[in-house]
Amino acid sequence: MEDKLLGQLLLMGIPGAELDADTARRLKAIQPGGFIIFGRNIKSPEQVRKLLDDLRDLSEVEPLLTIDQEGGRVSRLRLIGQEPPNAQDLRKKGDLKLIKRHGALTGELLRLFGFNLDLCPVLDVSHDDEADNSLKGRCYGTSVNEVIEKAATFNHALRRKGILSCGKHFPGYSNADVDAHHELPVITRSQEALEAEELAPFRAMLPDLDSVMVCHSHYTAYDADRPRWPASLSKNIITQLLRNQLGYDHGLVMTDDLDMGAILNEVGFEDVIKECILAGNDLAMICHRVEMVEEAKTYLAQLPEQVLDQALERIRRAKDGLAAPAPFSLETFESINREIWDLRVAVMGEERARVLSVEDGKRSPVETY
Repeated sequence: MEDKLLGQLLLMGIPGAELDADTARRLKAIQPGGFIIFGRNIKSPEQVRKLLDDLRDLSEVEPLLTIDQEGGRVSRLRLIGQEPPNAQDLRKKGDLKLIKRHGALTGELLRLFGFNLDLCPVLDVSHDDEADNSLKGRCYGTSVNEVIEKAATFNHALRRKGILSCGKHFPGYSNADVDAHHELPVITRSQEALEAEELAPFRAMLPDLDSVMVCHSHYTAYDADRPRWPASLSKNIITQLLRNQLGYDHGLVMTDDLDMGAILNEVGFEDVIKECILAGNDLAMICHRVEMVEEAKTYLAQLPEQVLDQALERIRRAKDGLAAPAPFSLETFESINREIWDLRVAVMGEERARVLSVEDGKRSPVETY
């Protein structure tokens, strides 16, 4: 297999807000399948668009250009613009028209900057809005039906604007008692309980999801014989459950960030890279240890060609439908930004809208990663 094709199985972060000569050279050699943008990459509207244009220019195959732009504290672009309302506030307001507007504005904003994939919606069910499991503020419902109704409304509006969506965090963080950014959650619920609740939003929405992100929890119901084995590396969960049982064969499957504590503290890097693709993922996500990406390619080269071909074919199919960026202008950005503020006020009221999300030292690194 051609070396450059192996890079297509990697979704990676980049170091800074612009591409220096050395970074550009490395990325051109690696030819990653996609790039994920974080706060460290965001300085101004014009700079973000130039960065994405530069990434596209050095890619021989159109790259996935993605970001976590959910709303609330998990909105990378709030660093240069208004902070959209989060899923919990939209849920409590209870107006589907506002959720639809949120999806449409998110799509317009991302197309303007040149993104083509948004890593949302979150499909986890909230049992406790104050739980310390990284989901605070991010869930569209406290019941399966509420999640399906509201997340599907957002998902449909986002996709209509030409942005691919990603359901997360399969098969569900709802009952995690720790934050996977720090350590591995172990979830001991039965398959019957998981089927009835955590899996239900995914089952309902899979036909309309362009991709699915697999989380790092260990599920004893599916991997009883492999203690502390993350779902993101589990063939039982990805191939048997998601691909075969739930029939998700049309879209991409990706790991959550492989630089999270739930992975780093449990499995060596070589095994992580090999096992995540053998399990059925199409994309291995390396967000922060970007110096490890060349090493990851060497491990991918050791996998059976049939496994690699299947993942590459799904990536190719997904990229066939990528929409081109919208023409960029600062005036358009400012117009969308005003509409996001108006949406925030409509959902939260003006007094609450003026109080932005803050990092209080107790929240998940998901805010700043």
